[in-house]
Amino acid sequence: MSSYEASFKVWRGDVRGGGLEDFRVEVHDGEVVLDIVHRLQATQAPDLAVRWNCKAGKCGSCSAEINGRPRLLCMTRMSVFDRDETITVTPLRAFPVIRDLVTDVGFNYTKAREVPAFVPPEGVGPGEYRMAQEDVERSQEFRKCIECFLCQDVCHVVRDHEENKQAFAGPRFLMRVAELDMHPLDAAEESGLDRKRTAQDEHGLGYCNITKCCTEVCPEGIRITDNALIPLKERAVDRKYDPLVWLGAKIRRRSAPS
Repeated sequence: MSSYEASFKVWRGDVRGGGLEDFRVEVHDGEVVLDIVHRLQATQAPDLAVRWNCKAGKCGSCSAEINGRPRLLCMTRMSVFDRDETITVTPLRAFPVIRDLVTDVGFNYTKAREVPAFVPPEGVGPGEYRMAQEDVERSQEFRKCIECFLCQDVCHVVRDHEENKQAFAGPRFLMRVAELDMHPLDAAEESGLDRKRTAQDEHGLGYCNITKCCTEVCPEGIRITDNALIPLKERAVDRKYDPLVWLGAKIRRRSAPS
């Protein structure tokens, strides 16, 4: 097994402030950035704080920024960097720092609670749901989300404008709204919940300008923009501005049994 010594800059500090600290650390073949962070904890910085769990790219815990790009520490191989390159590891910029590489991502859980859950169709019990395979495949992509919140971090609406956080759910949770809105068994509309209207009025869909930066950083390769956000925008616009769609919705509401 070959090894070499790499240069690292790791952000150290807490809510009161901090800065980058320089390290020289040994790297072995096949290692990922999280391995190096663990080696730093074991040999040079025992109090270095980092959040991690599975080390398999499925829990979403070890999100950070490596050379300015939001990534999972456990899925970023050291082999993608030049051996003489200085690697900078910093916490997610969009969220408040707790300590070192650990940030407070509570904003995301607040937004998750604001999205109304799946509404079961009336008269259909558990185990009786039936869906066409193409409908299953349509939303299955979104179920791959590991909630690493890299998409939330890179979205400039959240990242660069703290004042937007109250009105904007971010790509991860707009994707959740889109998934529920396209679910053929979701009976939200029959219960009086218009997911397209709430996406626009309550979750800030209009703030998204489809730059696709969320898609670019998704470790699961989910096409968040193309398959969730753009279709949701199209349906929301149709509902609000297309006179035929508007009239059809009015007629359905008037003819629905009370």
